[in-house]
Amino acid sequence: MSLCHETYRRCASVALVLAIVLIALPSLLNAQTAPKASSDDTVPKVEWFIGYQWLNPGGNIPDTSVSPPLAFKLPSMAKGFGTNVAYNFTNNLALEANYGGNWSKYANEGALSIGPKATWRGDGVNFFVHTLLSFNHLAPKNGVNTSNGVGALLGGGMDLKLWKPVSLRLFEADYEWAHHNFSEVVGPADSHLARPSYNGVRLTTGLVFNFGGAPELLVAAACSVQNPEVMVGEPVHATVVASNFNPKHPLTYTWASNGGKIEGKDTGATIDTNGVSGGSYTTTATVTDPKAKKNNTASCTANFTVKEPPKNPPQISCSASPSTVQTGTPATITCTCTSPDNVPVTVGGWTSSGGSISGSGNSATLNTTGASSGPITIGATCTDSRGLTASTSSSVTVENPPPPPPQASKLNECQYPNVKKPWRVDNTCKAELDDVALKLQQDSDAKLVVVGNADPKEKRKNLAGERALNVKAYISGGEAKQNIDPSRIETRTGNEGTVTSEQWIVPAGATFPEASTTTPVDETKVKAVPDHPKPVAKKKAAKKAE
Repeated sequence: MSLCHETYRRCASVALVLAIVLIALPSLLNAQTAPKASSDDTVPKVEWFIGYQWLNPGGNIPDTSVSPPLAFKLPSMAKGFGTNVAYNFTNNLALEANYGGNWSKYANEGALSIGPKATWRGDGVNFFVHTLLSFNHLAPKNGVNTSNGVGALLGGGMDLKLWKPVSLRLFEADYEWAHHNFSEVVGPADSHLARPSYNGVRLTTGLVFNFGGAPELLVAAACSVQNPEVMVGEPVHATVVASNFNPKHPLTYTWASNGGKIEGKDTGATIDTNGVSGGSYTTTATVTDPKAKKNNTASCTANFTVKEPPKNPPQISCSASPSTVQTGTPATITCTCTSPDNVPVTVGGWTSSGGSISGSGNSATLNTTGASSGPITIGATCTDSRGLTASTSSSVTVENPPPPPPQASKLNECQYPNVKKPWRVDNTCKAELDDVALKLQQDSDAKLVVVGNADPKEKRKNLAGERALNVKAYISGGEAKQNIDPSRIETRTGNEGTVTSEQWIVPAGATFPEASTTTPVDETKVKAVPDHPKPVAKKKAAKKAE
């Protein structure tokens, strides 16, 4: 039995390491802070590596030339090669198929592996980690039969980008575990010789060939002005947005304009139009990546118009927020009043077709207390310093308040005093559950939420969930034959720390108020416990190792 225990212990250790790596993969990918470049740094769809491999097997093979057989430690294997293919599902996560083979005058060893690979892609260098399950083949050359076993790889490496199609794998270092069985040669008595495990180290270097991936995008720039039409003397504000440049490279910006005096800084520029004649003008922005050797410059233009100052009336627009209110709820009216001639303006002359209005400056408040349901029209007038006016109106709709929404309510609570069967629904609880079933029968659209609780001192696993499920089982098909549809009953566990279950009625349109503080019961894993569970058959004794 000690041999079986030792094998299981080693297998469990490797499985634990693989599980830790798999759990850590999302955190590794979230830690990827360097954004993907959109030019020379595109991620290939397939990466194929081939190169030299060195292996230290880290274990023994049986030496049957002596009696009894002895353990012969395999030395390092300097002859070998490795190859793998990785298919990138995202910029950072891939599925890798890996083969490595080594040979020496003592034995040949090969491992075919598959598993996930995570890559951190930097500027000119990639770092990766992978964890793979393996089929391991070991062929000793001392007369011992070859063995096929299970194995695993855990490690990572570093790739240097030579150019887009080819990278140099500077190194790949892996921990290689394998388990083999030579019991037919040396017998099962000596587990160290019959079933050895190998804790090896594998080093690899070579070339990576990159295939596919997104096509290279041309760098681009888009220019815009916030105020395309201005009066003489008003400033023009322009911006540029660069795209498809390498986000890890600093960019330089150059601004020019064929009208006015321009001052630019990075992605924004301001044009002074004082002294500029009326007409149309163009501003130009040029974006350059000094570190890139090609596809590193993009330009764009934006047009703006300078107008001579005419004598135009003011312009006004108003909006209500909110535009629909319940009776008694106020609304704010905000107006924007401007003069095309850039002269001072004021807002006044507030009127309303219902309720009452009071204004100050560019805003007013509509009081809807006592107003009838329906639309209310609010008017406002804008006047400039020359006496020219403009008027407009906005509308607020008054609605009667809706009825209050339905609310969930806690009907009752069951206790579980039975120490030997702490999940059992007793007669007192059943009487309360009969009342719950009656409520559900009277309101066919309502649902029931059962929250099971457990005292921390109660050591039975899933006891809170079992209490909730036993309540559901009774109401949906217990001895009272209430026959409530189980789909109308939701089971959850709470954190009250009491020996109880809570029964909540949730009408149609209502929500369960304690959804955020309770947890749904996984009914695929937790089941209701009957009062008289069937006895579990005793397991047969395990056979001794041959």
